[in-house]
Amino acid sequence: MANFSKSGVPRFAAEVYQNAYLPEGGREVNAIVTVTATGGGTSGGLPLFAAGKDPAGTGTGTGSGSGTGARVGTGSGTGAARGHGGAPHAAVVIMVDCSGSMDYPPTKMRNARDATAAAIDTVRDGVAFAVVAGTHQAAEVYPGGGRLATAGPTTRAQAKEALRKLSAGGGTAIGTWLRLADRLLADADVAVRHGILLTDGRNEHESAQGLRATLDACAGRFTCDARGVGTDWEVKEVTGIASALLGTADIVADPAGLAADFTRMMEAAMGKEVADVTLRLWTPQGAQVAFVKQVAPAVEDLTGRRTESGPRTGDYPTGSWGDESRDYHVCVRVRAAEVGQEMLAARVSLVLPAPDGGTRTLAQGLVRANWTDDMSASTSINPHVAHYTGQAELAQVIQQGLDARKSGDADGATAKLGRAVQLASASGNEDTAKLLAKVVDVVDAATGTVRLKAKVTEADEMTLETRSTKTVRVKK
Repeated sequence: MANFSKSGVPRFAAEVYQNAYLPEGGREVNAIVTVTATGGGTSGGLPLFAAGKDPAGTGTGTGSGSGTGARVGTGSGTGAARGHGGAPHAAVVIMVDCSGSMDYPPTKMRNARDATAAAIDTVRDGVAFAVVAGTHQAAEVYPGGGRLATAGPTTRAQAKEALRKLSAGGGTAIGTWLRLADRLLADADVAVRHGILLTDGRNEHESAQGLRATLDACAGRFTCDARGVGTDWEVKEVTGIASALLGTADIVADPAGLAADFTRMMEAAMGKEVADVTLRLWTPQGAQVAFVKQVAPAVEDLTGRRTESGPRTGDYPTGSWGDESRDYHVCVRVRAAEVGQEMLAARVSLVLPAPDGGTRTLAQGLVRANWTDDMSASTSINPHVAHYTGQAELAQVIQQGLDARKSGDADGATAKLGRAVQLASASGNEDTAKLLAKVVDVVDAATGTVRLKAKVTEADEMTLETRSTKTVRVKK
């Protein structure tokens, strides 16, 4: 079993990449904010709030190309997944589809049991966990009694033995699974709460509105990774669950690959060390936030999830963090100004709720605007901004192309998927380029000239759709 113990909770740093120069009368300011969390806190193993001062400092760095990169402040997280004596402390619920379709083929249910057992083996000692069987209703498999078990050799063995009871039969109502997971996780006195959900079919025994209401109720209470096994499930349902609950989504077309995928998912979950981190955006009087998007490792539009947190200040959820780095694209429209003027266009902070009801700033970055009559300066696009603008367009045109293909619009599908091939090639997104090549015949990647394949397997099409939002980082 992997060893995930570390010396301390993460430290956060934010770095801003932008071209701050605008032409006279220009209003739109774009910036990429790279947020990095690294292990090894400085609070001596104690929660930061108990350890004393905020260790944040200040500094500056240089971004690439025509833009600037500015880093302001780093700090340790507080809502860390640590128990007494620095021991890891988190909770996870595994939700396994046990509907009737899991019996076709019969090996699918066996693969699901094996995958769940592999995930249980990866749960770290001391972590609270449970297994839920999902059909048109949710049932506790282990430990039962509306509670969570504490992971250790004995409970892991008991949980794997309980998996023998899993059998296929019934319908699918995913909302009931999530609500049970929420109830179980709510009773755990831990910082990091996480779910892992597996389904093989469409959510046929629950309305779309019912599932949406459940996702709205669970959002911010726990994160959840979702997987679709086989090809009989609905991509938008699975990706919608992961999106709402700030988790990952993927396809496991061959059930034989479930155990390896579940192990990777659980390893990632066990690596999360701090939860409920929000991206806080302050803008000056008269400014408007056009959008806030996560753009790496995957595209996720956070604009509509803003909650007001103060005058001209809003919070955007980012979920749980381990040792990792993510990129965010912030676009702000400021009041127009004359040449020679400059202003702070936005202040981006990573904040964490404090026990006293306040917040602690973990890191901060500044987005600036300078008006100039130098056309070469104001028309230059920062490489980071250009790259992620292309990656966001790539995800969009893939979805539009697949939708057009499904509706019988061959010309529209060819145009959109051709553009996707062009963008993937130009940005070096080799994984997406390979997936596109299974749906179209590429004549010339540089110009986006393609032909739709006459025959495309359902697995290849669903894999492209599910993974369309995955991006590549800017080349150094």
